[in-house]
Amino acid sequence: MNDTAAPLVIVDAANVVGSVPDGWWRDRRGAAERLRDRLAAHGLPGRTGPVEIVLVVEGAARGVESVPGVRVESAPGSGDDHMVALVAAAGDRAVLVVTADRELRRRVAALGAECTGPRSVPR
Repeated sequence: MNDTAAPLVIVDAANVVGSVPDGWWRDRRGAAERLRDRLAAHGLPGRTGPVEIVLVVEGAARGVESVPGVRVESAPGSGDDHMVALVAAAGDRAVLVVTADRELRRRVAALGAECTGPRSVPR
């Protein structure tokens, strides 16, 4: 593990947004933007020190812009596949993936990433 690089935190926007029944389905892009803004303002509770946050969006949320503190990546296809590719590209850097998706958790854990659930994200 590379202890000198800031940990990479990859957030599964669709999964995190979908974990709260607040009407997100009426405005998926807006819900992803609100999530991005919460992450930019509060980071990930319990994580001290610098981190690089990447919010992965897909479907109707594609095109959400990055803001200082949160890089947004629009998955060209499957969001899960894109997140797995990001983990694979991270090499020996510490990676935390935020999702409740069991299959995605299995795939990224096999590459050495840690996982946490949507409740770790500020509401």
